[in-house]
Amino acid sequence: MKSDRPIGVFDSGLGGLTVVKQLQRILPNENLVYFGDTARIPYGTKSKWLIRRFAMEDALFLSEFGIKLLVVACNTASSSALPLLQSRLDIPVVGVVEPGAQAAVVATKNKRIGVIGTSATIASSSYTRSIKKRMPEADVLGQPCPLLVPLVEEGWLDDEVTVLTLKKYLKPLIEAKADTIILGCTHYPLLEPVIRRIVGPDVTLIDSGKETAKAVRNILNASNLLNSSDKQGEDRYFVSDSPEMFAKIGSLFLGRSLPEVVRVDFDRFLVENSSSPLLQNIEVIHVE
Repeated sequence: MKSDRPIGVFDSGLGGLTVVKQLQRILPNENLVYFGDTARIPYGTKSKWLIRRFAMEDALFLSEFGIKLLVVACNTASSSALPLLQSRLDIPVVGVVEPGAQAAVVATKNKRIGVIGTSATIASSSYTRSIKKRMPEADVLGQPCPLLVPLVEEGWLDDEVTVLTLKKYLKPLIEAKADTIILGCTHYPLLEPVIRRIVGPDVTLIDSGKETAKAVRNILNASNLLNSSDKQGEDRYFVSDSPEMFAKIGSLFLGRSLPEVVRVDFDRFLVENSSSPLLQNIEVIHVE
C-alpha cells in the first residue's frame, strides 16, 4: 500500500534528529528513513549551488527506499534547495522554513520577529521572505549564529561558553524587542531552556521541527497517505561517515539510544547514479 511507504528525512548531519523526534511523537505509526550527510557537514558554509547539489543527491538516495514524502530537516537546505527539490520530485517535499514562519506570524503580537540560524540560512533571507509573504508589515531580524552548532554537538548545552555566546547573539534581538524568535536551525531546540532563560518568559520561541512535523501530518492526512497500521513505526538511519559518533551524539538529540546506524559508501552511490535525471543541470537551474 502506498500509505505504508516510509517518510524520508535528510540533514547535513545530526540536527534533523530533532525533527525526527517530533515526527515520532505525533506520527508514531509512520516508518522513517533518515540520512545524515556527515561526510560533507556543514552545509551552512557552502555555496548555494553546492547546497542544492548536495540536497538533490541526498534526496536521490532516500528515493531508493520508495518514500512517500520527503522532509528536508535542514534549515540551510530548505532555504537554498527546497523549490528545486519540489520541482524535480514527484512526491510532497516539506522543508522547515515555511512551517516555522507561519507559526511565528501567528504568535507575534508586535510584529517584530527574530530568526537565529546558520550564516547560510540567514544570508538566504528565506525566513524573511516567508514571513513577509504572510505579514508584509513584519520587522524580521536575522541573526547568524555560526558557533552554536559545534557547541551543541560537543554537548555543551548549559556550559558557560554556550551561555555567553547565546547572550551575545541574542542581544540585538532583545534590544529590538522581538517578541517572537524562530529557532532557525535544527540543533537549537536543545538550547531552548538556556535561550528561554536569556530572553525571558514574554518571548515566544518557535521550534521549526515541531511545526514541520505538524505540516507533514496535515499533508499526509489530506493526501490519504497516513499509515493505517496500529504498529509502532520502524526507523532506519544512514550516514555518509562516522556512524559510531552519529549514534553517540544522536542519542542526545532523540533523548534515547539509536538503533543501528549504517554507513553507506555515498561516493560509490553517486558514481553509480550520476546519470540520474535528478542530478542533471542543477548548475543552470535558478528556482527562487
